[in-house]
Amino acid sequence: MKLVSWNVNGLRACVGKGFFEFLAAENPDMMCLQETKLQPEQAPQVDGYREYWCSAEKKGYSGTALFTKSEPLSVSFGLGIEEHDHEGRVITAEYEDFYLVTVYTPNSQDGLKRLDYRMQWEDAFRGHLCALDQKKPVVVCGDMNVAHEEIDLKNPKTNRRNAGFTDEERGKMTELLGAGFADTFRRLHPGLEGAYSWWSYRFHAREKNAGWRIDYFLVSERLMPRVKDARILSDVFGSDHCPVLLELE
Repeated sequence: MKLVSWNVNGLRACVGKGFFEFLAAENPDMMCLQETKLQPEQAPQVDGYREYWCSAEKKGYSGTALFTKSEPLSVSFGLGIEEHDHEGRVITAEYEDFYLVTVYTPNSQDGLKRLDYRMQWEDAFRGHLCALDQKKPVVVCGDMNVAHEEIDLKNPKTNRRNAGFTDEERGKMTELLGAGFADTFRRLHPGLEGAYSWWSYRFHAREKNAGWRIDYFLVSERLMPRVKDARILSDVFGSDHCPVLLELE
């Protein structure tokens, strides 16, 4: 089973940069998107997949989507917490033997003006995953807007208090992993440097591979034996993020 997650930074723009060609070539069983930036009625038709859209109330902002070849048993949108469910950030799909969650974690923003909100959101999201995990194993993927360790970004020292690499955000990822979840890429590639999934559009960052690894596939610990592969598809363009991939037995 092949799963792909991609922050497309505007799906309509990404469609013009090879999105459908990538989808056809990779042919995943499930494709999760973040930062779709559209309303469902603006969405392109995706042949061969069932489609689920979770859009932000604010137009042109945030949003997630799931394309799946097999019909889920159930699908829910958001966290079921009113203050967190206006930005289209979470889709949860239940399958026979696991839950699949796609997430676009709020950015703490310049000056960390949204860091306090981010901390509340992190606790609510972790609670959501832990509640699911009590029923059946969980696969969670998406742009989690944090580089967990120094190895996960090119310039850790100069980014220490920047959004995505604060002690607070990194600590919440540590808490999530400690609650029974595994970072599949880092488990399979524990010492691999220079493995990034996002690059600024400025300063030729992608050419220089001056990036951050902020897109993840996490799984419940008891799913790790089924993980065949976890990769970052850094040769795929079309967004400031590249796709990440998970293969399960």
